Amino acid sequence: MAVLERNTIAIVDPSAGASGDMLLGAMVHLGLDGSWIKQLPARMGIENVSVEVSDVVRCSLAATKVTFSVGGVSEDQHHHAAAHSHGRHLVELIELIRGADLSDAVKGKAEETFRLLGESEARVHGTIVEEVHLHEVGGLDAVLDIVGVVEGFEKLGVSAVYNLPVALGKGWVSAAHGKLPVPAPATTNLLEGLEVASGGVIVGEATTPTGAALLRVLSQGAPPERWRMSKTGWGAGARNSDVYPNALRIMLGEVSDEYSMVEVIATDIDDLQPEYLEPMRNALLEAGALECVVWPTQGKKGRVSFRVEAYSSLADADRISKELFRQSTTAGIRRTRAMRNTLARTSMSVKLSPEVEVRVKVLEGSGGSRTKAEYNDVLAAAETLGKPAIEIARQAEMLAAEDLKLKLD
Repeated sequence: MAVLERNTIAIVDPSAGASGDMLLGAMVHLGLDGSWIKQLPARMGIENVSVEVSDVVRCSLAATKVTFSVGGVSEDQHHHAAAHSHGRHLVELIELIRGADLSDAVKGKAEETFRLLGESEARVHGTIVEEVHLHEVGGLDAVLDIVGVVEGFEKLGVSAVYNLPVALGKGWVSAAHGKLPVPAPATTNLLEGLEVASGGVIVGEATTPTGAALLRVLSQGAPPERWRMSKTGWGAGARNSDVYPNALRIMLGEVSDEYSMVEVIATDIDDLQPEYLEPMRNALLEAGALECVVWPTQGKKGRVSFRVEAYSSLADADRISKELFRQSTTAGIRRTRAMRNTLARTSMSVKLSPEVEVRVKVLEGSGGSRTKAEYNDVLAAAETLGKPAIEIARQAEMLAAEDLKLKLD
């Protein structure tokens, strides 16, 4: 049986702001089992916590609300009481995360988020991280928010997170040190580097420090230029306005590479021994080139030369150019832009034996699907199974085509 692999991405739309509970609600609305979040306190070793997962409506928009109540005090009430709280030291919260029943990847991202929160508070108060008391984000509910969001993206199978502009809100907010302008100073620090949207209809705090820190740690910034949406979920905030839906949206999708701008990075080389062309080409591919082709040409003074062309995304073009200089004898390169048009593609894995798998690209054209086995997988499988590489490729492609036909039927 072949396993279809999709490169799932998540686009966070914080047009009404961002907070931990809003992100969690959107994840449950997307289809994550609510029992997962209800079991999180016990897995974290946190007692006397109740979790409510409910379907709500925000300005006629259906959404999911996740609320943690610690010792009978809900998360929303905790934010109000934070002004009279002494908070917790950063090291206490990190030790709690390190001792929990979580994957190493989740622990790492959650710890990074809390360290970022601590650094932000230290900047605001002119102290060092070790002396910071986390007031507004120092409650156990915030620990559950952060760990839950990081683990939620893992459970959704998301390979990359992106975000649209983050709403700030306006007015004033109550904090441990009195009234502060929106966005609060700690939140402002955490939003550095993120694209924000000021103004709007939201009065009060739209994005919390927790929400801002999670986006800073998890998001890669603006979404890809082209992508295909597959599913949408809405997570509700505490306020229920009649003017706007106080909810955050998470959209799941896949990157669409069928149409994109690329840079063509080219040079002509007449003083590099031909046996070193293949190591150069492999190095460019490993550095992120989409493709690299080499062919013989006629150079100056009748010399045989080689044309090298590497195709790169716009974001990676500088890095690929530097690598071409490093790996070759060229003294100059040419860079032009072109539109790249490719067939839609997915990837699937087929088993040739209990221990041997081969990945197969599935290309979707006007005449239907066609398959192509991954070359490196084919070579490895051929060596393991003691069969010719061409036989391995044909077998893998045949199995993939048969499985696709079964899915269509």
